[in-house]
Amino acid sequence: MEHPENSSEYAGLVVNNGVEQPSNINPYLKRKRFARRQLTANDYVEGILKGDTSILGQAVTLVESTHPAHQQVAQEVIERCLPHSGNSVRIGISGVPGAGKSTSIDEFGLHVLKEYGGKLAVLAIDPSSERTKGSILGDKTRMEKLSVHPDSFIRPSPSAGSLGGVARKTRETIILCEAAGYDKIFVETVGVGQSETACHSMVDFFLLIQLAGTGDELQGIKRGIMEMADGIVINKCDGNNVDKCQLAATQFRNALHLFPMPESGWTPQVLTYSGFYGYGIKEVWDMIFQYIDFVKASGYFEHRRNEQSKYWMYESINEQLRNSFFQNPTISDMLLAEEKSVLDGQKTSFVAAKQLLDAYFALLH
Repeated sequence: MEHPENSSEYAGLVVNNGVEQPSNINPYLKRKRFARRQLTANDYVEGILKGDTSILGQAVTLVESTHPAHQQVAQEVIERCLPHSGNSVRIGISGVPGAGKSTSIDEFGLHVLKEYGGKLAVLAIDPSSERTKGSILGDKTRMEKLSVHPDSFIRPSPSAGSLGGVARKTRETIILCEAAGYDKIFVETVGVGQSETACHSMVDFFLLIQLAGTGDELQGIKRGIMEMADGIVINKCDGNNVDKCQLAATQFRNALHLFPMPESGWTPQVLTYSGFYGYGIKEVWDMIFQYIDFVKASGYFEHRRNEQSKYWMYESINEQLRNSFFQNPTISDMLLAEEKSVLDGQKTSFVAAKQLLDAYFALLH
């Protein structure tokens, strides 16, 4: 999108052949120049620690940027915010599209803020188009009550094709939100199924939202995502759907009995509720806090966070290596030639990949 200052019509003036002329829309407007001051790492850190949501939003944008200069400032901001983070309850929320995740988050968030106080950050991940690479980022529109709550911060982010539908920088965004004083973090994922591992590896409690009529026990067993769930809730349990939801809950409980005991020692619970009418929300939160108390008492809470930190260290290494490979100018030139040879049937994809990697490693020596 073109910046308004660079457009031909801006603040009441039209630029025609280099000469500024009054706009036909409003000739009385005066031209204004907006010279936004570039924030330093200090500005970002101070604003975040004060709980300034505007600065926090700009910092998240900085973290999500792929520009090398932005990344350098972002990493400094994250490192300085790290000592002020870690004091929140992180909850991952997933489910199939249409399960009512955004509507449920609206109710969950209002309940937890009303009953427990504090501040809530919602990181909603929106799927990016494989064709246009764009995202609607419309989840916030379904959170009508929470979006106007003074103690909530809702940030939609594009998935950018990352694994599990979790934005590549969501974990770093969590650190910034915690430093800003948000003691409850929701991470809403795209809900694409088995690849939700990325979300599971950054939250304390993984909540799976299901609908009645999505399959029997066997179908439930086949879904790898159920093995990661710390709690399963069945939405839209209202009106004529109550009996179906109760039956589905029984089927999911039966399916869970066939899984091995989770490492945490916690037996996942299955509850029913209605996100639209707000029925059963209290029971869901009672389950979540019961789990948090359970794992904190056993020491698993800290163990899981340590394991997550290790996991993301290796993920960061993989990401940096991948970026280094594809951004190398010599490799970029070779890629097209190797791709053509594969498409022409002159080489197998494995041979072409090995030759590219061999060339890359040779450049490093």
